[in-house]
Amino acid sequence: MADQTVARRYATAIFGLAKDANATREVGEDLQRMADAILQNDETRRFFLAPIIERKEKERVLNETFGGKAHDVALHTLLLLVRKRREGLLEEIVRQYDALGMEARGAEPLTITSARELSSEQVHSMVARLEKFYGKKFDVTQEVQIGLIGGARIMMGDRLVDGSVSGRLDELSRTLFAQN
Repeated sequence: MADQTVARRYATAIFGLAKDANATREVGEDLQRMADAILQNDETRRFFLAPIIERKEKERVLNETFGGKAHDVALHTLLLLVRKRREGLLEEIVRQYDALGMEARGAEPLTITSARELSSEQVHSMVARLEKFYGKKFDVTQEVQIGLIGGARIMMGDRLVDGSVSGRLDELSRTLFAQN
């Protein structure tokens, strides 16, 4: 929980700098791209997170890799994390930065998880009804989880609406066992 708080502070400061530079979207995209490049490869992840590797060496590699290819705010964020030995916060900072971006756009994250891929019309229809009902805009991501059998689970911020067949079966099972 402390890491989330620290990451939120970093993300807020970074978002402020990006906003001053009129580059919130660009900085967010660059942070995400750099985090993906670093953290999705085991070798680069170990290098970036290893406390025994000299800070100067990490800074050199980051400058060579991302210098001139990423917004200065994004690059300097990574360099600052290295200097402060806070490399482990990168993933959470990116997550918090994205949340701040959605907040600034007046949007809330919405994840639709279904047993099969939904058509764009189905997603649009669902989202339109939810936006009308809640009076909010949503940034939508879609996931497929075959174990749901049918229906969908909708996660809005910290709220879960479970309309899946597996969710209904679980609920039925709990009800039946609670009565015995």
